[in-house]
Amino acid sequence: MSSAVLEARDLSLTVERLNPTIGAEIGGVDLTQPLTAQLRDTLRGLLLKHKVLFFRDQDITRDQQVAFALNFGELYAHPTGGVETHRVVQPIAAENFKKYVANGESHWHTDTSWRIDPSFGAVLRAVTIPEVGGDTIWADGAAIYRGLPEDLKARIDDLYVIHDYQDALRRSGVNYPLVAHPIVRTHPETGEDIFWINFGLKPRIVDLDKAESDALLARLYEEVKRPEYHARFRWRKNSVAFWDNRAGLHFAVRDYGDFPRVMERVLIASDDIPHRVRPSA
Repeated sequence: MSSAVLEARDLSLTVERLNPTIGAEIGGVDLTQPLTAQLRDTLRGLLLKHKVLFFRDQDITRDQQVAFALNFGELYAHPTGGVETHRVVQPIAAENFKKYVANGESHWHTDTSWRIDPSFGAVLRAVTIPEVGGDTIWADGAAIYRGLPEDLKARIDDLYVIHDYQDALRRSGVNYPLVAHPIVRTHPETGEDIFWINFGLKPRIVDLDKAESDALLARLYEEVKRPEYHARFRWRKNSVAFWDNRAGLHFAVRDYGDFPRVMERVLIASDDIPHRVRPSA
């Protein structure tokens, strides 16, 4: 049993798993209060184990959301802007979706993959949610990679992918180069090999022609959609999610029509995940 789980028992936390490898609802935490060092370290350990943590019935303010995120690193202000009172609190609103996502469609993605140093994680708070619908699904990138057919693993092991966010960045007045990342990355803390493609930012695989890249991406997308890799979270009022952005992908389900769904996200800056490390021959 992990030390994080032992400490969780000591702190009277409850841990309810949503999937054998990803997702857990955490009870016994009051996010309106500052975290002790012990609680912070326990939550970080649980995050590494479960990849995304969910908290119910947390009526927190923006200041409290920011304070919670700061326990885990410096914050990153997204170039598309924040709310009027907090530059680092980014509204994720249905009405803005088409401005920043290719074709205005939901896709499996990871946050800020267009950066040289993508974000470590994020804290997402439900603000205005539909009575039903609007779930978010997280996918375990390590489980995805482990489950790939051997020929597909071998095909992608040395490949890099470019995620193109240029249009949205230009509209925000930002000039940033295109960056290539390995499709398979090594998690810096768990050592797991992680499948890591953002299908929402017009991905293309380096050194393949467009037809070959598109065909390989389509095959990989079918693998990502397998439900055994997923944890699906139904939002309720005062729900909060905290995820390790290095550990996989997520997908916002857009099944709520014209309802003005609004979430608020705080990004935690990168801790410089390395390229995949291979053992010596």
